[in-house]
Amino acid sequence: MKKSLRWGAAVATAAVATMTLASCGFSGGSGGSSGGAQTLDLMVASYSDNTKTEWQQIIKDFEAKNSDIKVNLDVESWTDINNVIKTRIQAQKQPDILNIDAFAGFAADDLLYPAKDIVSSATLDDFQDAFKKNASIDGTQYGLPFIASARALFYNKDDFSKAGISAPPKTWAEFEDAAAKLKAAGITPYGMPLGSEEAQAETAIWFYGAGGGYGDAKKLTIDSSENVEGATEMQKIITQGYTQANPGSTNRTPLLNVFIQGQLGMQVGLPPTVGQIKDKNPSLQYGIAPIPTKDGSPFTLGVADHLMAFKNKTDKTASIKKFLDYFYSKDVYTKWVSAEGFLPTTKSGADAMGSDETIKPFLDLLPNAKFYPSTNPNWSAAQGAIQSQIGQLGQGAKPEDLLKSIQAKADGQ
Repeated sequence: MKKSLRWGAAVATAAVATMTLASCGFSGGSGGSSGGAQTLDLMVASYSDNTKTEWQQIIKDFEAKNSDIKVNLDVESWTDINNVIKTRIQAQKQPDILNIDAFAGFAADDLLYPAKDIVSSATLDDFQDAFKKNASIDGTQYGLPFIASARALFYNKDDFSKAGISAPPKTWAEFEDAAAKLKAAGITPYGMPLGSEEAQAETAIWFYGAGGGYGDAKKLTIDSSENVEGATEMQKIITQGYTQANPGSTNRTPLLNVFIQGQLGMQVGLPPTVGQIKDKNPSLQYGIAPIPTKDGSPFTLGVADHLMAFKNKTDKTASIKKFLDYFYSKDVYTKWVSAEGFLPTTKSGADAMGSDETIKPFLDLLPNAKFYPSTNPNWSAAQGAIQSQIGQLGQGAKPEDLLKSIQAKADGQ
């Protein structure tokens, strides 16, 4: 996975798992030493072509400062990593430290150390509060927020000037006014991707913007009155002709390319969108602003991957803590995050990277981040139902009935 965050585990098959296990770079966390040094097995996901090199440099620098600890690195693709870790756990050869998206299943099986056992209190306190909460189950934090992505409104400054719009909209009323002006100027106002790629993200923007949301670890609230209001606003935007044609069959990635080529007035994007504009259309005059909400309250959809530490036969918590505290130190951590094009999850990291004007709008929104209820066991079903059904808003489906149908799927009915 390059420059994006992946949600939802892949389903393992015996053949794939067996082949992957045979190709792994270490045998698991049951042992403890190598030439007198304690060995840590680190499995990470590949975010770009440079991920392995970046981790190798971090490990080299860490080992130079800690001769009593050796770190074995295993870099896996996002296509394989879920299969690999499942197979390792079945063989009782899980790594000491893992970088992946979801952690709730491991915590439920009592495989993980609580976060307080594997980093110092200073490191723990440095995480943004919203990300700490998202990394916790029943008040206990298990995941260490690793990297973050957030959403913001990208807008075409030339289109805004042509349509006589002086500033990006903050409220839904201002959004509708701007969209009407863009449409009158012959510009497609807004890109609304409700295709299967990531319909749940676009939908979340309007649900949370209405004061609603998807719920929490205990209960999903797809058909709440606030969400019905958000879906009604989505339908209104579509029926008034403020979106591209057929939003229900449009995916985010190709639609962002349409914005990048200067053919949309507004679309919600991510931090890597900045780099994509630089690569594909550097002459595009664009701005980044908070996502408009019903009343103008600040909000962003947050996504975070995590680091976590597994309990193994040998207690390695002291060595794990040294390594993770080193990784999350400001200079080491921000260098890694910057190289991969994401956002930091720590307060010190946000302060250090705040001078970068291309990501500052996202950093400013992180304290107001809302997250998918990924620790809810029914979220996967809910997400699938949203992806397959929410596009019906563009076909005249009644919002209240549609959300009730999605809620029923989420509840297993």
